[in-house]
Amino acid sequence: MSKRHKAREYALQGLYMYEVSKSSSDNIIDNNIIDNIIEFEWLDDNISKDTNEFTVKLIEGVISKIENIDSVIKDYSKNWDFERISIIDKSILRLAIFEMLFMEDIPSVVTINECIELGKTFGGENSGQFINGILDAINKLKNNKLKE
Repeated sequence: MSKRHKAREYALQGLYMYEVSKSSSDNIIDNNIIDNIIEFEWLDDNISKDTNEFTVKLIEGVISKIENIDSVIKDYSKNWDFERISIIDKSILRLAIFEMLFMEDIPSVVTINECIELGKTFGGENSGQFINGILDAINKLKNNKLKE
């Protein structure tokens, strides 16, 4: 398993916690820095510096752009009431959309594949398909806008 995949799993846990508790990112990411690694009180694993940095970047980035990201989810989940989307699926979509729109160094195809796998692992029976449908539509629009 790649470091970035593991970081996405940790970020998903943090975003889930954010949604459930409505805490600030500071409560999710403990700002006690030891040896240049930010501590996650809720995480027992010892993680590498690279994994840690990517996890923090994802959590802080999603939370800072959450209104924009949620607007995109609402636009692309036309047959679903936003409030009825499971917390896991919503957190995975937020993570993916942040990467797709704000982290241009990561190919959208990689993000989509990674997040479909997160949906299959942590979501419900149809999470992978649901996530794929929304992310694929966003990616197609994004690619069409780039061609204009």
